[in-house]
Amino acid sequence: FPLRSSLDQLAGFALDASQVRTLHSASEFRNALLQQIAAAERRIYLCSLYLQHDDGGDEVLAALHAAKAVRPELEVVVLVDWHRAQRGLIGAGKQDGNAAWYREQTATHSTLVPVYGVPVQSRELFGVLHLKGFVIDDGVIYSGASLNDVYLHKHDKYRHDRYLLLQNRELADCMVQFMREHILDNPAVHRLDVEGAPAT
Repeated sequence: FPLRSSLDQLAGFALDASQVRTLHSASEFRNALLQQIAAAERRIYLCSLYLQHDDGGDEVLAALHAAKAVRPELEVVVLVDWHRAQRGLIGAGKQDGNAAWYREQTATHSTLVPVYGVPVQSRELFGVLHLKGFVIDDGVIYSGASLNDVYLHKHDKYRHDRYLLLQNRELADCMVQFMREHILDNPAVHRLDVEGAPAT
């Protein structure tokens, strides 16, 4: 079958079934994410469309600061969509957006949790950050979930996504290398948790 032979030629990482765990609910995802953040020893790279200023997002950002306080050498990086982070919720009137909250959190914590804005396109209309993945030490959480109340099932409503926990150091290293080389090293990417971010 031609498609199968083409797929077999692509680079990839072999995974044994024991290295894959499927989560079945948004609340299970929230608990696993928070547990892994708290247990992290070397690195945490969270890449999501947005980290929302609500109870769910606050719980994640607080967990990141707490992990960094326990292990100052821990590498912590958060990547979010540049445009989404700087506007308020649609239909909610004039708001400063999540970036103002990121700056407030950086100013009030002694720990450093940088939040980088990734401008995928010059306008949000034409594309947003859709690289879905959270790398914690040698594990990858593959999910399309953003970090807010609904995706984390913090209150009554929830939005279900896919949640695969993959334990594979080579895959985790590859994803971190990709984020470093193709996103963080790009001059268009700037921190949103400090003053002085340029205009789009």
